[in-house]
Amino acid sequence: MELLINIDVDDLERGIGFYETGLGMRLARTLFDGTVAEMHGACAPVFLLAKPPGTFATTRSDSRRDYARHWTPVHLDFVVESLEPAIERALGAGAELEDWPRDFDWGRQAMLSDPFGHGLCFIEWKGDGYGANAER
Repeated sequence: MELLINIDVDDLERGIGFYETGLGMRLARTLFDGTVAEMHGACAPVFLLAKPPGTFATTRSDSRRDYARHWTPVHLDFVVESLEPAIERALGAGAELEDWPRDFDWGRQAMLSDPFGHGLCFIEWKGDGYGANAER
């Protein structure tokens, strides 16, 4: 199975800039008449999809795209070598810090949002990371 991550953005160039500058990804190619940017640098490709605000999210829903901060049960976690420099880099590129770094037995985590309202976390592993809590 292959995993592809798709993220709606209202401004493709700004999205490319954030994911390059803020997260260290790189533009691999553009697709579909320049409306999709394929970004590399993570374990799975991230596709930024140019979708104007106010457009319908699906044909079966009245929900419309809104790029203000929103909550969804799905978000991206980016594992970083060092939390503070990653946070500063992302903030400098337009992210917002939503929760100060917290310490856990598996490592440290900071919660942010990208300039398009999508939640994301930075994780700095300690030891075996989540493996420290493995039950089987």
